[in-house]
Amino acid sequence: MTTTPPPPPPPSQAPRSGPPSEGPGHGHGPGPGHAHGHGHTHSHGPAAPVSQHLRKVIAAVLIPFATAVVVGLFVLWPGGTPSHERTGVGFDRQTQSATVAKVQELPCKDLNPSQPQPNGDTSTPEGQTAQSRAEGTCKKALIEVTSGDDKGRTFTEIIQPDSPRQLHKGQEVVVAYEPKAPEGLQYSVTDVNRKFPMALLAGIFALAVVVVGRLRGVMALVALTISFLVLTFFILPAILQGSNPLVVAVVGASAIMLVALYLCHGLTARTSVAVLGTLISLLLIGLLGSLFIGWAALTGNTDDNTGLIHGLYPSIDMSGLLLAGVIIGSLGVLDDVTVTQTSAVWELHQANPTMGRRGLYRAGIRIGRDHIASVVNTLVLAYAGAALPLLLLFSIAQSSVGTVANSELVAEEIVRTLIGSIGLVASVPVTTALAALVVSADRTTPGPGGPATATGTPAPRSSRGGKGRRRKA
Repeated sequence: MTTTPPPPPPPSQAPRSGPPSEGPGHGHGPGPGHAHGHGHTHSHGPAAPVSQHLRKVIAAVLIPFATAVVVGLFVLWPGGTPSHERTGVGFDRQTQSATVAKVQELPCKDLNPSQPQPNGDTSTPEGQTAQSRAEGTCKKALIEVTSGDDKGRTFTEIIQPDSPRQLHKGQEVVVAYEPKAPEGLQYSVTDVNRKFPMALLAGIFALAVVVVGRLRGVMALVALTISFLVLTFFILPAILQGSNPLVVAVVGASAIMLVALYLCHGLTARTSVAVLGTLISLLLIGLLGSLFIGWAALTGNTDDNTGLIHGLYPSIDMSGLLLAGVIIGSLGVLDDVTVTQTSAVWELHQANPTMGRRGLYRAGIRIGRDHIASVVNTLVLAYAGAALPLLLLFSIAQSSVGTVANSELVAEEIVRTLIGSIGLVASVPVTTALAALVVSADRTTPGPGGPATATGTPAPRSSRGGKGRRRKA
Protein backbone atom coordinates (compact mmCIF):
# COMPACT_ATOMS: atom_id res chain seq x y z
CA MET A 1 0.00 0.00 0.00
CA THR A 2 1.39 3.45 -0.93
CA THR A 3 0.50 6.60 0.93
CA THR A 4 -0.52 9.44 -1.38
CA PRO A 5 1.60 12.55 -0.81
CA PRO A 6 -0.24 15.70 0.29
CA PRO A 7 -1.30 18.16 -2.43
CA PRO A 8 1.04 21.07 -3.23
CA PRO A 9 0.54 24.23 -1.17
CA PRO A 10 -1.36 27.15 -2.70
CA PRO A 11 0.67 29.85 -4.47
CA SER A 12 0.64 32.12 -1.43
CA GLN A 13 2.37 29.39 0.61
CA ALA A 14 4.81 28.20 -2.02
CA PRO A 15 8.49 28.32 -1.19
CA ARG A 16 9.99 31.52 -2.55
CA SER A 17 13.60 30.54 -2.83
CA GLY A 18 15.88 27.58 -2.61
CA PRO A 19 19.28 26.34 -3.60
CA PRO A 20 19.88 25.87 -7.31
CA SER A 21 19.52 22.36 -8.60
CA GLU A 22 22.76 20.43 -8.94
CA GLY A 23 21.44 18.44 -11.85
CA PRO A 24 21.72 14.69 -12.31
CA GLY A 25 23.70 12.77 -9.80
CA HIS A 26 23.29 15.07 -6.78
CA GLY A 27 20.10 13.79 -5.20
CA HIS A 28 18.06 16.99 -5.32
CA GLY A 29 15.06 16.16 -7.42
CA PRO A 30 14.02 13.30 -9.61
CA GLY A 31 16.59 13.90 -12.32
CA PRO A 32 17.77 11.14 -14.61
CA GLY A 33 19.98 8.57 -12.99
CA HIS A 34 18.06 8.48 -9.67
CA ALA A 35 15.39 5.98 -8.72
CA HIS A 36 14.31 8.23 -5.89
CA GLY A 37 15.02 11.71 -4.56
CA HIS A 38 14.39 14.03 -1.67
CA GLY A 39 10.88 15.37 -1.47
CA HIS A 40 11.98 18.92 -0.62
CA THR A 41 13.19 19.65 -4.15
CA HIS A 42 12.46 23.14 -5.53
CA SER A 43 12.17 23.49 -9.29
CA HIS A 44 13.98 26.37 -10.97
CA GLY A 45 13.65 27.96 -14.39
CA PRO A 46 16.46 29.10 -16.68
CA ALA A 47 19.05 31.23 -14.94
CA ALA A 48 19.06 34.92 -15.78
CA PRO A 49 22.20 35.59 -17.85
CA VAL A 50 22.71 39.11 -16.46
CA SER A 51 22.21 38.66 -12.74
CA GLN A 52 23.92 41.07 -10.39
CA HIS A 53 26.14 38.31 -9.04
CA LEU A 54 27.46 37.31 -12.46
CA ARG A 55 27.93 40.88 -13.59
CA LYS A 56 30.24 41.51 -10.65
CA VAL A 57 32.26 38.33 -11.19
CA ILE A 58 32.70 38.82 -14.93
CA ALA A 59 33.39 42.55 -14.58
CA ALA A 60 36.12 41.79 -12.03
CA VAL A 61 37.92 39.82 -14.75
CA LEU A 62 37.12 41.74 -17.92
CA ILE A 63 37.47 45.33 -16.72
CA PRO A 64 41.17 44.92 -15.76
CA PHE A 65 41.75 43.09 -19.04
CA ALA A 66 40.06 45.81 -21.11
CA THR A 67 41.95 48.47 -19.17
CA ALA A 68 45.26 46.71 -19.91
CA VAL A 69 44.36 46.60 -23.62
CA VAL A 70 43.59 50.34 -23.68
CA VAL A 71 46.84 51.12 -21.85
CA GLY A 72 48.73 48.89 -24.31
CA LEU A 73 47.19 50.72 -27.27
CA PHE A 74 48.15 54.07 -25.74
CA VAL A 75 51.73 53.07 -24.92
CA LEU A 76 52.45 51.26 -28.20
CA TRP A 77 50.53 53.60 -30.52
CA PRO A 78 52.98 54.29 -33.37
CA GLY A 79 51.69 57.59 -34.72
CA GLY A 80 52.16 56.56 -38.35
CA THR A 81 54.32 54.40 -40.59
CA PRO A 82 58.01 55.36 -40.54
CA SER A 83 59.29 56.79 -43.82
CA HIS A 84 62.21 55.41 -45.81
CA GLU A 85 63.89 55.91 -49.16
CA ARG A 86 62.28 53.70 -51.78
CA THR A 87 64.42 50.91 -53.15
CA GLY A 88 62.45 50.32 -56.35
CA VAL A 89 62.33 46.59 -55.59
CA GLY A 90 59.16 44.51 -55.41
CA PHE A 91 56.30 46.39 -53.76
CA ASP A 92 58.64 49.18 -52.66
CA ARG A 93 58.11 51.25 -55.82
CA GLN A 94 56.26 54.40 -56.76
CA THR A 95 53.19 53.53 -58.81
CA GLN A 96 50.68 55.46 -60.90
CA SER A 97 47.50 54.67 -62.80
CA ALA A 98 47.53 54.39 -66.59
CA THR A 99 45.40 53.29 -69.55
CA VAL A 100 46.28 51.28 -72.65
CA ALA A 101 45.67 53.80 -75.42
CA LYS A 102 46.62 51.67 -78.44
CA VAL A 103 47.76 48.12 -79.23
CA GLN A 104 49.53 46.98 -82.42
CA GLU A 105 50.35 43.40 -83.40
CA LEU A 106 53.74 43.06 -85.10
CA PRO A 107 56.18 40.21 -85.79
CA CYS A 108 58.39 39.64 -82.80
CA LYS A 109 61.55 39.66 -84.94
CA ASP A 110 60.84 43.33 -85.84
CA LEU A 111 60.34 44.33 -82.19
CA ASN A 112 63.23 42.23 -80.79
CA PRO A 113 66.17 43.00 -83.12
CA SER A 114 68.69 42.14 -80.41
CA GLN A 115 67.01 38.82 -79.62
CA PRO A 116 69.43 35.92 -80.37
CA GLN A 117 68.33 33.61 -83.15
CA PRO A 118 66.91 30.26 -81.99
CA ASN A 119 68.94 27.12 -82.69
CA GLY A 120 65.83 25.00 -83.28
CA ASP A 121 66.07 23.14 -79.98
CA THR A 122 62.66 23.37 -78.27
CA SER A 123 63.28 20.62 -75.71
CA THR A 124 64.06 23.20 -73.01
CA PRO A 125 61.95 26.13 -71.73
CA GLU A 126 64.65 28.56 -72.90
CA GLY A 127 64.58 27.09 -76.40
CA GLN A 128 60.78 27.27 -76.56
CA THR A 129 60.84 30.94 -75.45
CA ALA A 130 63.45 31.86 -78.05
CA GLN A 131 61.50 30.07 -80.80
CA SER A 132 58.19 31.79 -79.95
CA ARG A 133 59.80 35.21 -79.75
CA ALA A 134 61.48 34.73 -83.12
CA GLU A 135 58.50 33.37 -85.03
CA GLY A 136 55.49 34.60 -83.02
CA THR A 137 53.44 37.78 -83.04
CA CYS A 138 54.12 40.37 -80.33
CA LYS A 139 52.10 43.38 -79.20
CA LYS A 140 53.27 46.98 -79.05
CA ALA A 141 51.12 48.86 -76.54
CA LEU A 142 50.97 52.63 -76.14
CA ILE A 143 50.40 53.41 -72.44
CA GLU A 144 49.10 56.79 -71.20
CA VAL A 145 49.73 57.81 -67.58
CA THR A 146 46.51 59.07 -65.97
CA SER A 147 47.69 60.17 -62.50
CA GLY A 148 50.59 61.97 -60.83
CA ASP A 149 52.79 64.80 -62.04
CA ASP A 150 53.34 63.11 -65.43
CA LYS A 151 49.63 62.78 -66.22
CA GLY A 152 49.18 62.55 -70.00
CA ARG A 153 52.68 61.21 -70.66
CA THR A 154 52.88 58.16 -72.93
CA PHE A 155 55.38 55.33 -73.26
CA THR A 156 55.63 52.05 -75.18
CA GLU A 157 55.41 48.57 -73.70
CA ILE A 158 56.33 45.40 -75.65
CA ILE A 159 54.29 42.29 -74.78
CA GLN A 160 55.87 38.99 -75.76
CA PRO A 161 53.62 36.14 -77.05
CA ASP A 162 54.46 33.94 -74.04
CA SER A 163 53.73 36.70 -71.50
CA PRO A 164 51.05 35.66 -68.95
CA ARG A 165 49.49 39.13 -69.11
CA GLN A 166 48.19 40.24 -72.51
CA LEU A 167 47.01 43.87 -72.72
CA HIS A 168 44.15 45.25 -74.82
CA LYS A 169 43.00 48.74 -75.77
CA GLY A 170 41.17 50.66 -73.04
CA GLN A 171 42.45 48.44 -70.23
CA GLU A 172 43.40 50.17 -66.97
CA VAL A 173 46.83 49.22 -65.65
CA VAL A 174 49.25 50.07 -62.85
CA VAL A 175 52.67 51.38 -63.85
CA ALA A 176 55.86 51.64 -61.80
CA TYR A 177 57.87 54.87 -61.84
CA GLU A 178 61.63 55.02 -61.34
CA PRO A 179 62.80 58.67 -61.43
CA LYS A 180 66.51 57.75 -61.55
CA ALA A 181 66.16 55.68 -64.74
CA PRO A 182 66.66 57.12 -68.27
CA GLU A 183 63.61 59.05 -69.47
CA GLY A 184 62.44 56.34 -71.87
CA LEU A 185 62.66 53.64 -69.19
CA GLN A 186 61.17 55.48 -66.20
CA TYR A 187 57.74 53.86 -66.58
CA SER A 188 56.80 50.19 -66.98
CA VAL A 189 53.57 48.21 -66.61
CA THR A 190 53.55 46.13 -63.43
CA ASP A 191 49.95 45.00 -63.00
CA VAL A 192 46.34 45.34 -64.04
CA ASN A 193 44.03 47.78 -62.23
CA ARG A 194 41.48 45.58 -60.43
CA LYS A 195 39.86 48.21 -58.22
CA PHE A 196 36.42 48.13 -59.84
CA PRO A 197 35.79 44.33 -59.84
CA MET A 198 37.15 44.04 -56.31
CA ALA A 199 35.01 46.94 -55.10
CA LEU A 200 31.97 45.37 -56.78
CA LEU A 201 32.67 42.02 -55.13
CA ALA A 202 33.04 43.73 -51.74
CA GLY A 203 29.69 45.46 -52.30
CA ILE A 204 27.99 42.15 -53.12
CA PHE A 205 29.50 40.63 -49.99
CA ALA A 206 28.29 43.52 -47.80
CA LEU A 207 24.81 43.34 -49.34
CA ALA A 208 24.58 39.59 -48.74
CA VAL A 209 25.67 40.00 -45.10
CA VAL A 210 23.12 42.76 -44.46
CA VAL A 211 20.24 41.00 -46.24
CA VAL A 212 20.76 37.72 -44.38
CA GLY A 213 22.11 39.03 -41.08
CA ARG A 214 20.08 42.27 -40.89
CA LEU A 215 21.16 44.29 -37.84
CA ARG A 216 23.66 41.61 -36.80
CA GLY A 217 25.08 41.75 -40.32
CA VAL A 218 25.48 45.52 -40.11
CA MET A 219 27.26 45.19 -36.78
CA ALA A 220 29.51 42.48 -38.24
CA LEU A 221 30.53 44.81 -41.08
CA VAL A 222 31.24 47.61 -38.61
CA ALA A 223 33.37 45.21 -36.55
CA LEU A 224 35.20 44.10 -39.71
CA THR A 225 35.95 47.72 -40.57
CA ILE A 226 37.29 48.38 -37.07
CA SER A 227 39.47 45.25 -37.33
CA PHE A 228 41.05 46.57 -40.54
CA LEU A 229 41.57 49.99 -38.94
CA VAL A 230 43.35 48.43 -35.95
CA LEU A 231 45.48 46.33 -38.28
CA THR A 232 46.32 49.26 -40.57
CA PHE A 233 46.84 52.07 -38.06
CA PHE A 234 48.17 50.18 -35.05
CA ILE A 235 49.56 46.67 -35.63
CA LEU A 236 51.51 47.22 -38.86
CA PRO A 237 52.98 50.67 -38.06
CA ALA A 238 53.85 49.63 -34.48
CA ILE A 239 55.81 46.63 -35.76
CA LEU A 240 57.61 48.84 -38.31
CA GLN A 241 58.47 51.29 -35.53
CA GLY A 242 60.41 48.51 -33.81
CA SER A 243 57.94 47.39 -31.10
CA ASN A 244 57.92 43.73 -30.12
CA PRO A 245 55.70 41.99 -32.73
CA LEU A 246 54.34 39.51 -30.17
CA VAL A 247 53.27 42.24 -27.71
CA VAL A 248 51.76 44.30 -30.53
CA ALA A 249 49.86 41.28 -31.87
CA VAL A 250 48.49 40.38 -28.43
CA VAL A 251 47.31 43.94 -27.72
CA GLY A 252 45.90 44.43 -31.22
CA ALA A 253 44.18 41.03 -31.34
CA SER A 254 42.68 41.64 -27.88
CA ALA A 255 41.31 45.01 -28.99
CA ILE A 256 39.81 43.46 -32.13
CA MET A 257 38.32 40.62 -30.07
CA LEU A 258 36.67 42.93 -27.53
CA VAL A 259 35.19 45.25 -30.14
CA ALA A 260 34.06 42.51 -32.53
CA LEU A 261 32.45 40.20 -29.98
CA TYR A 262 30.65 42.83 -27.92
CA LEU A 263 29.57 44.80 -30.99
CA CYS A 264 28.17 41.74 -32.77
CA HIS A 265 26.75 39.80 -29.81
CA GLY A 266 25.94 42.46 -27.23
CA LEU A 267 27.24 43.38 -23.78
CA THR A 268 26.04 40.20 -22.05
CA ALA A 269 27.40 37.55 -19.74
CA ARG A 270 27.24 35.09 -22.62
CA THR A 271 29.55 37.26 -24.73
CA SER A 272 31.85 37.84 -21.76
CA VAL A 273 32.33 34.10 -21.34
CA ALA A 274 33.22 33.82 -25.04
CA VAL A 275 35.75 36.64 -24.58
CA LEU A 276 37.36 34.83 -21.64
CA GLY A 277 37.51 31.55 -23.58
CA THR A 278 39.09 33.30 -26.56
CA LEU A 279 41.62 35.08 -24.35
CA ILE A 280 42.75 31.85 -22.66
CA SER A 281 43.10 30.13 -26.04
CA LEU A 282 45.12 33.05 -27.46
CA LEU A 283 47.47 32.89 -24.48
CA LEU A 284 47.94 29.16 -25.11
CA ILE A 285 48.67 29.79 -28.80
CA GLY A 286 51.19 32.48 -27.85
CA LEU A 287 53.02 30.21 -25.41
CA LEU A 288 53.13 27.24 -27.80
CA GLY A 289 54.16 29.45 -30.71
CA SER A 290 56.96 31.08 -28.77
CA LEU A 291 58.24 27.66 -27.66
CA PHE A 292 58.13 25.78 -30.96
CA ILE A 293 59.13 28.62 -33.29
CA GLY A 294 62.29 29.03 -31.22
CA TRP A 295 62.83 25.29 -30.84
CA ALA A 296 62.44 24.66 -34.59
CA ALA A 297 64.75 27.64 -35.35
CA LEU A 298 62.24 29.27 -37.67
CA THR A 299 63.56 32.68 -38.76
CA GLY A 300 60.43 33.98 -40.49
CA ASN A 301 62.63 35.18 -43.39
CA THR A 302 61.81 32.71 -46.13
CA ASP A 303 60.86 34.62 -49.29
CA ASP A 304 61.53 37.83 -51.23
CA ASN A 305 58.90 39.85 -49.34
CA THR A 306 60.18 38.99 -45.86
CA GLY A 307 63.73 39.47 -47.09
CA LEU A 308 62.84 42.96 -48.34
CA ILE A 309 61.18 43.80 -45.00
CA HIS A 310 64.27 42.65 -43.13
CA GLY A 311 66.50 44.67 -45.45
CA LEU A 312 64.48 47.86 -44.99
CA TYR A 313 63.92 47.45 -41.24
CA PRO A 314 66.69 45.25 -39.78
CA SER A 315 65.42 45.89 -36.23
CA ILE A 316 62.22 43.91 -36.82
CA ASP A 317 62.22 40.51 -35.11
CA MET A 318 61.17 38.28 -38.03
CA SER A 319 60.50 35.21 -35.87
CA GLY A 320 58.36 37.41 -33.64
CA LEU A 321 56.56 38.61 -36.75
CA LEU A 322 55.84 34.98 -37.64
CA LEU A 323 54.38 34.39 -34.17
CA ALA A 324 52.28 37.55 -34.44
CA GLY A 325 50.85 36.23 -37.70
CA VAL A 326 49.91 32.95 -36.01
CA ILE A 327 48.03 34.78 -33.24
CA ILE A 328 46.17 37.16 -35.55
CA GLY A 329 45.36 34.39 -38.03
CA SER A 330 43.85 32.19 -35.31
CA LEU A 331 41.68 34.93 -33.80
CA GLY A 332 38.87 34.86 -36.35
CA VAL A 333 38.24 31.12 -36.09
CA LEU A 334 38.59 31.23 -32.29
CA ASP A 335 35.80 33.81 -32.08
CA ASP A 336 33.51 31.51 -34.02
CA VAL A 337 34.24 28.48 -31.83
CA THR A 338 33.93 30.24 -28.47
CA VAL A 339 30.71 32.07 -29.34
CA THR A 340 29.14 28.87 -30.67
CA GLN A 341 30.08 26.85 -27.58
CA THR A 342 28.86 29.52 -25.18
CA SER A 343 25.54 29.85 -26.98
CA ALA A 344 25.12 26.07 -27.01
CA VAL A 345 25.58 25.82 -23.22
CA TRP A 346 23.18 28.72 -22.60
CA GLU A 347 20.51 27.15 -24.81
CA LEU A 348 20.96 23.78 -23.11
CA HIS A 349 20.46 25.42 -19.74
CA GLN A 350 17.31 27.21 -20.88
CA ALA A 351 15.94 23.98 -22.35
CA ASN A 352 16.62 22.05 -19.13
CA PRO A 353 17.13 24.37 -16.13
CA THR A 354 17.65 21.40 -13.77
CA MET A 355 20.83 20.36 -15.56
CA GLY A 356 23.90 21.06 -13.42
CA ARG A 357 27.33 22.15 -14.51
CA ARG A 358 28.51 18.59 -15.14
CA GLY A 359 25.54 17.77 -17.32
CA LEU A 360 25.88 21.06 -19.20
CA TYR A 361 29.58 20.43 -19.80
CA ARG A 362 29.00 16.90 -21.08
CA ALA A 363 26.23 17.98 -23.44
CA GLY A 364 28.19 21.03 -24.62
CA ILE A 365 31.37 19.08 -25.24
CA ARG A 366 29.45 16.62 -27.44
CA ILE A 367 28.46 19.57 -29.62
CA GLY A 368 32.02 20.85 -29.50
CA ARG A 369 33.51 17.62 -30.82
CA ASP A 370 31.61 18.04 -34.08
CA HIS A 371 32.77 21.63 -34.23
CA ILE A 372 36.40 20.64 -33.63
CA ALA A 373 36.39 18.14 -36.51
CA SER A 374 35.06 20.65 -39.03
CA VAL A 375 37.07 23.68 -37.89
CA VAL A 376 40.45 21.91 -37.75
CA ASN A 377 39.89 20.49 -41.22
CA THR A 378 38.95 23.96 -42.45
CA LEU A 379 42.09 25.51 -40.97
CA VAL A 380 44.41 22.87 -42.42
CA LEU A 381 42.86 23.16 -45.88
CA ALA A 382 43.06 26.96 -45.75
CA TYR A 383 46.80 26.87 -45.08
CA ALA A 384 47.32 24.10 -47.66
CA GLY A 385 45.44 26.11 -50.27
CA ALA A 386 47.58 29.18 -49.58
CA ALA A 387 50.77 27.11 -49.95
CA LEU A 388 49.57 25.10 -52.96
CA PRO A 389 52.13 26.52 -55.48
CA LEU A 390 54.93 25.70 -53.04
CA LEU A 391 53.61 22.16 -52.58
CA LEU A 392 53.49 21.77 -56.36
CA LEU A 393 57.18 22.68 -56.60
CA PHE A 394 58.09 20.00 -54.10
CA SER A 395 55.91 17.51 -55.96
CA ILE A 396 57.67 18.33 -59.23
CA ALA A 397 61.04 17.84 -57.56
CA GLN A 398 59.80 14.43 -56.26
CA SER A 399 61.03 15.26 -52.76
CA SER A 400 60.24 12.92 -49.90
CA VAL A 401 57.68 13.90 -47.26
CA GLY A 402 60.44 14.24 -44.65
CA THR A 403 62.48 16.56 -46.88
CA VAL A 404 59.47 18.71 -47.67
CA ALA A 405 58.39 18.98 -44.03
CA ASN A 406 61.93 19.82 -42.91
CA SER A 407 62.31 22.80 -45.26
CA GLU A 408 61.68 26.11 -43.49
CA LEU A 409 59.06 27.24 -46.00
CA VAL A 410 56.84 24.23 -45.29
CA ALA A 411 57.84 23.92 -41.62
CA GLU A 412 56.50 27.43 -41.01
CA GLU A 413 53.10 26.46 -42.41
CA ILE A 414 53.08 23.19 -40.44
CA VAL A 415 53.91 24.94 -37.17
CA ARG A 416 51.39 27.68 -37.92
CA THR A 417 48.66 25.13 -38.68
CA LEU A 418 49.34 22.84 -35.72
CA ILE A 419 49.64 25.64 -33.14
CA GLY A 420 46.44 27.26 -34.37
CA SER A 421 44.66 23.91 -34.37
CA ILE A 422 45.79 23.14 -30.81
CA GLY A 423 44.42 26.49 -29.71
CA LEU A 424 41.12 25.79 -31.45
CA VAL A 425 40.82 22.32 -29.92
CA ALA A 426 41.63 23.69 -26.46
CA SER A 427 39.09 26.50 -26.80
CA VAL A 428 36.19 24.03 -26.92
CA PRO A 429 36.58 22.41 -23.46
CA VAL A 430 37.81 25.68 -21.92
CA THR A 431 34.89 27.75 -23.16
CA THR A 432 32.37 24.99 -22.48
CA ALA A 433 33.61 24.62 -18.89
CA LEU A 434 33.51 28.37 -18.31
CA ALA A 435 30.00 28.67 -19.75
CA ALA A 436 28.71 25.70 -17.73
CA LEU A 437 30.27 27.08 -14.55
CA VAL A 438 28.87 30.57 -15.06
CA VAL A 439 25.37 29.66 -16.16
CA SER A 440 24.90 27.05 -13.41
CA ALA A 441 26.23 29.43 -10.72
CA ASP A 442 23.81 32.20 -11.68
CA ARG A 443 21.40 33.28 -8.97
CA THR A 444 17.74 33.34 -9.87
CA THR A 445 15.22 35.94 -8.76
CA PRO A 446 11.98 34.55 -7.29
CA GLY A 447 8.73 35.71 -8.80
CA PRO A 448 5.38 36.23 -7.09
CA GLY A 449 4.27 32.69 -7.76
CA GLY A 450 7.53 30.89 -7.16
CA PRO A 451 11.08 30.87 -8.50
CA ALA A 452 11.44 32.99 -11.58
CA THR A 453 12.82 32.17 -15.01
CA ALA A 454 15.11 34.40 -17.01
CA THR A 455 12.11 36.28 -18.34
CA GLY A 456 10.64 36.92 -14.90
CA THR A 457 7.74 34.47 -15.19
CA PRO A 458 7.12 31.88 -12.49
CA ALA A 459 8.88 28.60 -13.17
CA PRO A 460 6.77 25.48 -13.62
CA ARG A 461 6.43 23.43 -10.44
CA SER A 462 7.62 19.92 -10.02
CA SER A 463 4.90 17.29 -10.07
CA ARG A 464 6.27 16.04 -6.75
CA GLY A 465 5.86 18.87 -4.28
CA GLY A 466 5.63 18.87 -0.51
CA LYS A 467 8.05 17.76 2.15
CA GLY A 468 6.96 14.15 2.41
CA ARG A 469 8.84 11.13 1.14
CA ARG A 470 7.48 8.15 -0.66
CA ARG A 471 6.55 5.50 1.85
CA LYS A 472 5.94 1.88 1.14
CA ALA A 473 3.22 0.07 3.04
